[in-house]
Amino acid sequence: MRPVRLLTAAVFGLAGLIFVTSFNTAKGTNIRTDASLLKLSDLIHERDRKNQQLGDTTAALRDDIDTLVRRDHGATDAENAGLRALEKSAGTEKVTGESLTVTLNDAPPDATANPGYPEPQPNDLVIHQQDLQAVVNALWAGGARGIRVMDQRLISTSAVRCVGNTLILQGRVYSPPYKITAVGDADRLRKAVDDSPAIQNYLLYVKAYGLGWKLEERGEETLPGYSGTVDLHYAEPVRPSE
Repeated sequence: MRPVRLLTAAVFGLAGLIFVTSFNTAKGTNIRTDASLLKLSDLIHERDRKNQQLGDTTAALRDDIDTLVRRDHGATDAENAGLRALEKSAGTEKVTGESLTVTLNDAPPDATANPGYPEPQPNDLVIHQQDLQAVVNALWAGGARGIRVMDQRLISTSAVRCVGNTLILQGRVYSPPYKITAVGDADRLRKAVDDSPAIQNYLLYVKAYGLGWKLEERGEETLPGYSGTVDLHYAEPVRPSE
């Protein structure tokens, strides 16, 4: 019987040790409450707010730098004209002209299939990265002189990326509805949108499940220039040692 008594005492001793450790860790609080954790959504929104503040600061500093450069660099009129042309191509200068706006949105929460279509899967009811990219690509193909997604101007290094149905663009986070505005020849822009196979596929889901789609010609509009960083990050091949 002695070995059994010793084993029983060891089990009770271990249980007591676990209880004391748990109490010290919790320090008398409920360790399961959300109050003890920073929610991921709060962290994302806080980082988004800081990125917006940094973007505003960068834009202000860029304006100051451009003003000083124009005043002090002593370039000729021809050189200044060449620089302005490059700025327009780079998307850092505002652009004005006829505009076309496309708005995409998730289906309503209670969406069901319209007659003749199968019942939707969850992925059928939300906007995906491919949908946004289809609109942006069609507008570029239609000769857009500039494109703005939500409140940000796109440039050659911009990447439209989605996590779930949340858009992450140049360090900022957005939720639907997503508004995409292009400046250019409105007729050409509309034709490019109408002719896009990817958009035609998206419109099938609009008809079947009620995904949001709105196309508007908004007359003359001015898109602001891109004001964020334009630094390129790239890799260089390592030369093998001889």
